[in-house]
Amino acid sequence: MVRLAFSDSCATVAAMGLLYEKVVRPFFFRLDAEHAHERGVNSMALLGRMGPVCRLMEAWSQLPSSRFAPVKAFGLEFPNRVGLAAGFDKNASAWPAAAALGYGHVEIGTVTALAQPGNPRPRVFRFPAEEAVINRMGFNNEGAAAVAARLSKLPKRGQRRIPLGVNLGKSKAASLDRATEDYLTSFALLSDYADYLVLNVSSPNTPDLRKLQDEERLHELLGAITAANAEREAHPDKARVPVLLKIAPDLTWSQIDTVLDVIATHGLDGIIATNTTLERPGFFSTVNEAGGLSGRPLTRRSTEIINYISRRTEQKLPIIGVGGINDVRSAAEKLDAGATLVQLYTGMIYRGPFFAREVARGLSDRDRLQG
Repeated sequence: MVRLAFSDSCATVAAMGLLYEKVVRPFFFRLDAEHAHERGVNSMALLGRMGPVCRLMEAWSQLPSSRFAPVKAFGLEFPNRVGLAAGFDKNASAWPAAAALGYGHVEIGTVTALAQPGNPRPRVFRFPAEEAVINRMGFNNEGAAAVAARLSKLPKRGQRRIPLGVNLGKSKAASLDRATEDYLTSFALLSDYADYLVLNVSSPNTPDLRKLQDEERLHELLGAITAANAEREAHPDKARVPVLLKIAPDLTWSQIDTVLDVIATHGLDGIIATNTTLERPGFFSTVNEAGGLSGRPLTRRSTEIINYISRRTEQKLPIIGVGGINDVRSAAEKLDAGATLVQLYTGMIYRGPFFAREVARGLSDRDRLQG
């Protein structure tokens, strides 16, 4: 009976994937890329408000406990290894439906201390033949106070089906000299609501942001956030929040060494590898669009960096692997390279809303065979 139910479930996923490929995706791809993204966020937000439907879909999408033991990382439990990367749900409006689509965690943002519109449109470009996207969004979001107000009305820590990460970035209006203060503002407003926080110092679409990966500036930022987190831990009504750093794929090995040394000094809980790239390999050498490249062209580089970090830290630093996951195999390669968890975004654009479920189940089957 279990085998039959699983077979039927696989057939259902295959049918839904075909429906997305033949009907839904062509419709969305006729729309401007950012307009399609907004439609997707609104649809997911609507699903999140349909409680009974969400719960039924969760029962279908999530791995049964008999098939998968929760993954433990930075003090949290994840029902599967696959998360929704930051960038999709910038303002925390859609994340309650993530579990219903098969995700084991979800990361909202990037959120900045100040509300900001981002860069001028058009600023998102699809490349279907390459299964890639170039974006120069520029951290468009409603600001930390508005996002905190929204999160305050939604399930709290300990009441969620899956962990919620909050990705923090620098406001464009904040100079580099005031970057730490800017991040601290967001930390203060959002740390009560996050299961984990991410310091995004690697987006290529905010001027000078990547300079925060330099040793001196990174020491200042991580030192201040670590101190603020320690103050939370000392407060009777607060708790320390796991903090991760998201890095760029364009760093040299020497620069990665420096980042890892700074992370070790301040005792961060993990690292996310990687953000989008400014490199333009192969076909993209003739593409004249500024912004970060994501999707399949990033697969190899992000996996190489995961492997380097894992070896350099002797597998002691939890890694969330991101970049170019477009099937179970590419996700598995990141786990084999040393990642504990993986995240999707561009892959979902090309494979459909239940891609996370497909990958999570594929990885679960692989884990059982290897176990």
